[in-house]
Formats: sequence, C-alpha cells, structure tokens
Amino acid sequence: MNPAAARRFEVHAAHEGRGRGHTVEGTSFEDAALAFVETWHPHEDPDGDVTLIVRDCATGREHCLRVDVGAGEAAPCE
Repeated sequence: MNPAAARRFEVHAAHEGRGRGHTVEGTSFEDAALAFVETWHPHEDPDGDVTLIVRDCATGREHCLRVDVGAGEAAPCE
C-alpha cells in the first residue's frame, strides 16, 4: 500500500456551513486544506490566515486547520 496515496476530503471554511464545502483530493489533511485554498481562496485577506474544517470522506475524522495563505502552510487550530 502506498502511504502517500491521495484520499478524498470534504473541506469548508470554519465560518461557513458544510453546505459550502468542496471535495478535494490530498495525501493528508494539511495537503487537502492547501488544495482547497489554492482553488477556492476562502479568505478576506489574500495574505492572511483562513480557518478550515477538513473531513476525511472515508473515515469521517475531522481536523480544524489554520492556513497561512501567504506562506502556504497549514497547522492545527489553537
């Protein structure tokens, strides 16, 4: 089994409901968050942070991640 195989994730901005989410593929929760930001840019400040809820479609596990849009980095919410 390839540990870096892409999985499906449902991602939405924390201030929006699940109905506003999108399905993306990624190798991790962080990868999925970055893919979401690259495509939908859900932020007020193009160089600021955005808080996302990322759910693994296969397991239902969710993580809250803060994405630094300018740096292109994702980290767990505090």
